[in-house]
Amino acid sequence: MQRENTDSETSITRRLFGASAAATTLAAGALAAGSVTTGTAAAAAVFAPAALANAAPAVDAKTGKLNQSVCKWCYGSLTVEQMCQEAVKLGLVGVDLLKPEDFPTLKKHGLVCTMVSAGSLSDGLCDEKYHEASLKAMNEAIEATSAAGFRNVICFSGNARGIDRKTGMKNCVAALKKIVGVAEKKNVILNMELLNSRVDHADYMCDNSAWGIELVKEVGSNNFKLLYDIYHMQIMEGDIIRTIQKNHQYFGHYHTGGNPGRHELNDQQELYYPAIAKAIAATGFDGYFAHEFIPAGDPIAGLTDAVRQCIV
Repeated sequence: MQRENTDSETSITRRLFGASAAATTLAAGALAAGSVTTGTAAAAAVFAPAALANAAPAVDAKTGKLNQSVCKWCYGSLTVEQMCQEAVKLGLVGVDLLKPEDFPTLKKHGLVCTMVSAGSLSDGLCDEKYHEASLKAMNEAIEATSAAGFRNVICFSGNARGIDRKTGMKNCVAALKKIVGVAEKKNVILNMELLNSRVDHADYMCDNSAWGIELVKEVGSNNFKLLYDIYHMQIMEGDIIRTIQKNHQYFGHYHTGGNPGRHELNDQQELYYPAIAKAIAATGFDGYFAHEFIPAGDPIAGLTDAVRQCIV
């Protein structure tokens, strides 16, 4: 949903519109009277859009309480360099889901990798046969993340493939207890992502907050938390704000996205992000809040609007 204008914003807009309309009228009248040249009148006539464009307030995420970020994979047309440039313009603190080879570009722009990629989404920790490969990928990511001075590494439960939830939980706990000590020593937080299994990731095991929270409790380390994806959990269980208020201590990272469709945070979807952002900020959250939606329209305009909505 779109934010309503404040009285002061409405007043400013009306004054600008009135001034620009007057300029346009004067230009037209002057031209008809022959008192100005065509070029002068044309210049005056374009005052309106120019004034409105110049008056639009700059968007700076750093003026808010949340450390906003963006997921690069959603912007396939942009290079990492271009994504970093746009992030800096919007006051974002970093870019999500990149790999160590991207770290130098981030650092050149004074940004951080707010979540480092690691391992396979479908072949994850709930299945013992994937433990060796998963733990190797996670260990490498932890080392690189720590060396860069960054904070978060992602991990996944993987798909069940017939494994029941109790066994899947046991397998995840066993694997995580082998690696979380490394994360503790390196001052890195492992974050298992909560994903929906109804629309996008059929058979994914960690598909609801209750199961994920129980896993965090079983592992019992401050260096293992959940990546609470708002889009995914809206599909699976809804009740987003209440869930965050009751369980925020288990959430180490957030992702946004409009539902349905996983597009912009606009009035074509059902989630009201200003209220969600305010609820997260009220918990004292000091981690990262990353935008992860696939733009249906102009990508930078959509990202700019999302950032603006979530400045609280």
